[in-house]
Amino acid sequence: MNDNSQLKNVIFDIGGVLVYVRNRDFFANRGYDEETAVRIRKAYVRDWPELDRNVIPYWDVVEMMIKRDPEMGDVMREIFSDMNGFARMHEYAVPWIKELKAKGLNVYYLSNWPEKLRTDCADALGFLSFTDGGVFSYEEKLIKPDPEIYRRLLAKYGLKAEESVFIDDLPGNVRAAEGLGLSGVIFTDRDSADAQLKELIG
Repeated sequence: MNDNSQLKNVIFDIGGVLVYVRNRDFFANRGYDEETAVRIRKAYVRDWPELDRNVIPYWDVVEMMIKRDPEMGDVMREIFSDMNGFARMHEYAVPWIKELKAKGLNVYYLSNWPEKLRTDCADALGFLSFTDGGVFSYEEKLIKPDPEIYRRLLAKYGLKAEESVFIDDLPGNVRAAEGLGLSGVIFTDRDSADAQLKELIG
C-alpha cells in the first residue's frame, strides 16, 4: 500500500462492486429454466470481454457467442436484444459514495462495461451522477487489466496514482492498478472494503 496520508481519490469498479448481475432472476423472468440459463451463460462467457472492449460490432460478437451453442441461437438473439434487468445497483452504492465524498474524497469509476448495458440497464447505474466522473471500457476500446485504461482515467481527470485507491472484485485488476502506483482494495463485500478504505484514509 502507498502512503495513505495523501489519499484523495477513490476509484470503483462497477460490476461486482456497486452493481450485481442478476443472472438467475434475469433468465427466470424471461421464462427460461435453469438448464437453459446455464447453456446460455456457457455460450456467452468467453466472448463477453469483446462486448466490453467494443472493437467488434455488438451483433457480430453475439453471433460469435451463438457459434458456441447454435441451438441457443434464437434464445440468445432475443436476450441480447434487450438486456434490461440483467444488472441491478446495490442499495449501498449511493450512500457509500456520498459518505466518501462527505469526507472530502473524489469518487470515480473504471469499469469493463458494454455500451448495450449502459443503455438497457441505465437504472443500475443510478449512482453515476454522484461521482466525479470515470471511464467505461466501451468508450476507450480497452479493458482491464490493460494498464493503458487506468492511465486514461488518471490522465482524463489529472489524478496522481499515489493519491488514488482502486477497488475491484477481481484480484488481477487490482494488481494492475497497484503496478501503476495506486493503492488497491480487493472487494469481497462492502463492509470489509470500507474498513480497508478507512485504514488507508487514516
